[in-house]
Amino acid sequence: MFNVDEIRKDFPYLDIRRNGKPIVYLDNAATSQKPSQVLDSVYNFYRTNTANPHRGGHFLGLKATEAYESAREEIAKFINANKTEEIIFTRSSTEALNEIAYSYGNSNLKKDDEILISILEHHANLIPWQRVCEKTGAKLIFSYLNDDYSLNYEDLKSKINDKTKIVSITGASNITGEVINLKLIAKWAHENGSIFIADAAQLIGHHKVDVKDIDCDFLVFSGHKMLSPFGIGVLYGKKDILDKMIPFNLGGEMIEYVYEQKSSFAEVPLRFEAGTQNIGGAVGLKSAIDYLNKFNSDDISSYERKLTEYAYDLVKDYPNLQLYYPPKEKAGNILTFNYTDIHPHDVSTIIDSLSNVAVRSGHHCVMPLHTYWNVSSTCRASFSFYNTKEEVEIFAKSLKEVRKVMGL
Repeated sequence: MFNVDEIRKDFPYLDIRRNGKPIVYLDNAATSQKPSQVLDSVYNFYRTNTANPHRGGHFLGLKATEAYESAREEIAKFINANKTEEIIFTRSSTEALNEIAYSYGNSNLKKDDEILISILEHHANLIPWQRVCEKTGAKLIFSYLNDDYSLNYEDLKSKINDKTKIVSITGASNITGEVINLKLIAKWAHENGSIFIADAAQLIGHHKVDVKDIDCDFLVFSGHKMLSPFGIGVLYGKKDILDKMIPFNLGGEMIEYVYEQKSSFAEVPLRFEAGTQNIGGAVGLKSAIDYLNKFNSDDISSYERKLTEYAYDLVKDYPNLQLYYPPKEKAGNILTFNYTDIHPHDVSTIIDSLSNVAVRSGHHCVMPLHTYWNVSSTCRASFSFYNTKEEVEIFAKSLKEVRKVMGL
């Protein structure tokens, strides 16, 4: 049963008071808060199971290996991967996308091949492809938006051609909040013989993700945006593709044999996990998944969407307020906005000072989209299933007060 009052009891940040007022945390697209269950799991791992996995036959080494590989198994089930070996631990979505770009892109693309992304992409799903293009002579192609801030699917489809070797698209925009039809785009990519990559960083903590249903070749996400600690991410890849890839991060643990002048690599997934990994982070991610599995993902996404719609309805008629919000049927848990006559940094600072409301201001690592809109930066409120209607009302009231503070 989805009960937000009960859920909120699990989140220690809600005990924080500043000037006698609670924190209204609406920066969930940057990182989520962590429930006690996740924090306790990480603490208990370091307290009783600390050792390096895979490398020791002693008791603690075996316990650490069990904890690490148990997390891999849980993640494979969570996203419905065919094989546990298709799950590779990384530090973040960013590192996972760089792994794909360097290990797959640099080896498989050539001059005049094309990589198709959208103008919605986070820098993590853009800059690595720029580097691949510089190295291989391939070209980076963008698809753009409709006038209502939603992705223009016709434009995207029209740009898939016999030169398109990779299509890499976000599952949910970290600016507009739009939830993207990854399954449809994957179908178009595969009909063309292209590889399809899904960036699920903004999607997976809010919606069910099924890699078989999407039929993506790769999928990436970060743990810290879905209740787990910082510094842990996941790269999913179809095993037949991973088996052919040469890793770019080299060193300990990922090897089979090492000689003075040459080396051979371990099997997937260990060949992509050089060095000592973030075992505590993997344990925390498993615990976060266990926590999310207590709820129906549709209940989470529906609740968050309703909160966001409520926020939109409360503020949409404010004078001089520009909202970057797609049609409600496509929207998710993000409301991005600007006062046309007040800088976003001033807005975020004032509502934090007035009411302890935490929103983000800046370019949100999506500078090309802001250039496309001809704005330098925006404010972003992003909602999670532990937020409430009352917090939305505090946000809306404080946003209205900003104009008075600025003398407008």
